[in-house]
Amino acid sequence: MISIPDRFSPPLPIDAVLDDVRASLAASPRLVLVAAPGAGKTTRVPLALLGAPWRQGKLLVVEPRRIAARAAAARMAESLGESVGQTVGYRVRMDSKVSANTVIEVITEGVFTRMIVEDPLLESVSAVLFDEFHERSLDGDLGLALALDGAALRDDLRIVVMSATLDGGRVASLLGDAPVVESAGRAFPVETRHLDRDPLLRFEDQVAEATLRALREEAGSALVFLPGQAEIRRVAERLEGRLPAGVRLAPLYGALTSAEQDFAIRPCRPPERKVVLATAIAETSLTIDGVRLVIDGGLSRVPKYEPDTGLTRLETVRVSRASADQRRGRAGRTEPGVCWRLWNEGQTAALQPYSTPEILEADLSQLALDLAAVGIRDPATLAFLDPPPKPAWREAVELLRDLDALDDDGRITTEGKALARLPLPPRLAHMIHRAVEFGAARLAADIAAILTEQGLGGDATDLAARLQRFRADRGQRAADARTMAARWAKLVEGGDALAPSSAPLAPGAVLALAYPDR
Repeated sequence: MISIPDRFSPPLPIDAVLDDVRASLAASPRLVLVAAPGAGKTTRVPLALLGAPWRQGKLLVVEPRRIAARAAAARMAESLGESVGQTVGYRVRMDSKVSANTVIEVITEGVFTRMIVEDPLLESVSAVLFDEFHERSLDGDLGLALALDGAALRDDLRIVVMSATLDGGRVASLLGDAPVVESAGRAFPVETRHLDRDPLLRFEDQVAEATLRALREEAGSALVFLPGQAEIRRVAERLEGRLPAGVRLAPLYGALTSAEQDFAIRPCRPPERKVVLATAIAETSLTIDGVRLVIDGGLSRVPKYEPDTGLTRLETVRVSRASADQRRGRAGRTEPGVCWRLWNEGQTAALQPYSTPEILEADLSQLALDLAAVGIRDPATLAFLDPPPKPAWREAVELLRDLDALDDDGRITTEGKALARLPLPPRLAHMIHRAVEFGAARLAADIAAILTEQGLGGDATDLAARLQRFRADRGQRAADARTMAARWAKLVEGGDALAPSSAPLAPGAVLALAYPDR
């Protein structure tokens, strides 16, 4: 029996609309919830639905990022006085804490996509809550489209789309004119200061100087937004030995271990302070206690697919106004704060209003394969907020034919079904599947692991050197990745793949199996 508190502590702004949320979902299976940053929607809404009379199965909370999924599960479990893995659990790539008693399961968008491809009707699920939907990742858009498709045959499945910066009316229309509930949220005043970029200074130097100035002039911990891991490392080098007494550095990005990420978001014990050097991973879903200073470099790194090469590369771009507002709001989550922006005030109006949805710029081969796996050949039959561009869709289908995953009529083949079982981009799944013929499935799986998990094995261009470092790495993240690679190899081999293969193929030759079209 789940013990649900009558009131949660501390009180949060979202509490004022929880009755509206419950009443809406009792009357209608669709809901759009627009709540300002810091309102508490991520952790309070799932708990408020535990006792709903329509809830017979699990509540899935779908998050864009692994760190947000783990943090949300931890906070909800704490609210119930339990450990993670009891009533509230999580499942992310390479890590999970769930049990037979888990009712609220916080999962990443990628995990949800795999789940719904395997079980389109989600028969053991009572509700799916899509959190931070404004991030508009490809997996998020696909997950919602498939959930709506399955819900057409299940009028008891509740679907909730939640966000802070979202066109609620447009999403409500997509959900069949669903009701919209809004929460004003709680935002303490944030003073915005602008520092013009000095063209003679390197970006990292200016960020470091702005951070030191903010720490001298203001109290509290600082959250510094940087585009990527390389910039975080360089700014950290410039701050080492120059920080005021009692101030600690805490990097925060996706390639860190869970323990390192947890340290970055854990509150300090006064009078200690912290400088969190973060990528866009810290824009949403996370509240980092003690932060009242934000230094925003104004840059973000986003994936861009290049059809000419068939590769997706990371490109550094200016943030959108919506992202800049999200970042600024981080300074006013728990008390009044200050945001330092490294651009002049007039440039804000020139920023793109919202980030471009990934579905409009990404490689769509994974999307096409997932849809083919559930028998859908035409994406126009699904409800997408932004339909996949036709040229990119045609190119994705052609690639899947080259990989023998689709036949000439666009139907999934036996090979395609095998690729769809692997939680990898189709090219890498094809590489592992074909490597079986050469006794190199485990080698291929290790290559796929280091190509999909940033930083594993270092960043050398020599693939053999990266593999050697990856296999020798005794860290927990590398160990988890090796276990994951073993599972992939086992899926295609059907045998014991726990030991790396001694296949005669060189790593480069195995990687070439991912590109049969070349």
